[in-house]
Amino acid sequence: MTHARRRLQRIARLAAVGGLLCGGLMVTDAVAGEAPGPGAGGTPANDVGTRLVSELGTSRTAGTWMGDDGREVVAVTDEEAAEEVERAGARAKVVRYNMSQLRSATDALGQAPRVPGTAWSLDYATNTVSVQADSTVSAADWKRLSAAAEKIGASVRMERTAGSFTTRINGAEPILAGEGRCSAGFNVTDGRANFVLTAGHCGPAGTTWFQDNSGSKPVGNMTVSRFPGNDFALVQYQNGEIPGGPNVVNIGGGQAVQINGAAEPFVGQQVFRSGSTTGLRTGQVTGLNATVNYPEGTVVGLIKTTVCAEPGDSGGPLFAEGLALGVTSGGNGDCTRGGVTYFQPATKAMAALGVRLTGGGAAANGAAQAPLNPDLPPPNTAGGNAPLNPGGGEGRTVTTILGPEAVAPGLIVLTVSLLGLIATRSIWSAQDRRDFRSHYTQSWG
Repeated sequence: MTHARRRLQRIARLAAVGGLLCGGLMVTDAVAGEAPGPGAGGTPANDVGTRLVSELGTSRTAGTWMGDDGREVVAVTDEEAAEEVERAGARAKVVRYNMSQLRSATDALGQAPRVPGTAWSLDYATNTVSVQADSTVSAADWKRLSAAAEKIGASVRMERTAGSFTTRINGAEPILAGEGRCSAGFNVTDGRANFVLTAGHCGPAGTTWFQDNSGSKPVGNMTVSRFPGNDFALVQYQNGEIPGGPNVVNIGGGQAVQINGAAEPFVGQQVFRSGSTTGLRTGQVTGLNATVNYPEGTVVGLIKTTVCAEPGDSGGPLFAEGLALGVTSGGNGDCTRGGVTYFQPATKAMAALGVRLTGGGAAANGAAQAPLNPDLPPPNTAGGNAPLNPGGGEGRTVTTILGPEAVAPGLIVLTVSLLGLIATRSIWSAQDRRDFRSHYTQSWG
């Protein structure tokens, strides 16, 4: 009996130790799998879905997104297309409206009288155009907009939302101009001068920006500002030097994420935003090509997300897996209650401005790297202030940020195995003590 029990004890201990090793490998694999990102030579996560949408066309598809299970989903309008999607390894969802019909609905909304405090975007998962109206929209405007939606048809879904859609001018490093405060986005260059890419609503061209409230640490002048319509701007560094180091984003705690390239996001993607007011925040992309009717004007072609933001975060970077995705435009809510935040796509802004990321970052997801722009103003060589680095330039630079879901399975296996090892040791130790007492009790009568 004693020998059998000891064999069982060894087996149980070996199983627990094996579980610890397995859990450790799972965590290690999750970390290693997150590291390079598509910008460093990896494959975009939604590559199959994007290819299928392109091949099948807008008359047979209605978008692609990443499902909650990590599998790509493609909306299709017929069974034959659904079979082709399934053969390619993605999941098909047969829907009523194709992409051409949904885009036609957004065009019709854009032609209706402008109502400040409203926004709309394509909701691929529900196969509708989602129209939101905030608390500032009057009953009369709501009624008028609802009537326009009814004329378009059932592809338009109307809903009220709390708060109000505002630009976030009052992230990660702060840049200040008088009473205005925004956040630096990404370092970019036209090959001759060095700039900060930020939000256009932060200020008009000619605005001088500083790193401090006293105005003793100048960053440079805003040379280009586009808002409304778009929402991007360039602040030219005062010394005109092009940074030779990596393009990084500050995420707090003395850490920074290296930016290896630029890409277009996809629906369902987990993304991160850093800003000078609320720091590092995360959420998901829920829509593309969104339109927002801010009080100051309408901006089109935005990225819709569940990431929160607050005043002062404007212009701050949106990124994922080492890729620059956008700069913060505006939204509603805050980081206490949550909300919706919209971003100006980085690839479109850089293409329009004729700039590219510093540090040799390449474009990914099929996005063309912006050409150099000879029409931008020449460098201003006055002053000697060092280039502002959105990552702070000091502390530890990490390749990317792991979401909790990436390491959770491995941590669970580690925890269960450790508890099993402790429990096994405790049970068998107690049994050995009982056997010892029983043996000597019998021996001494």
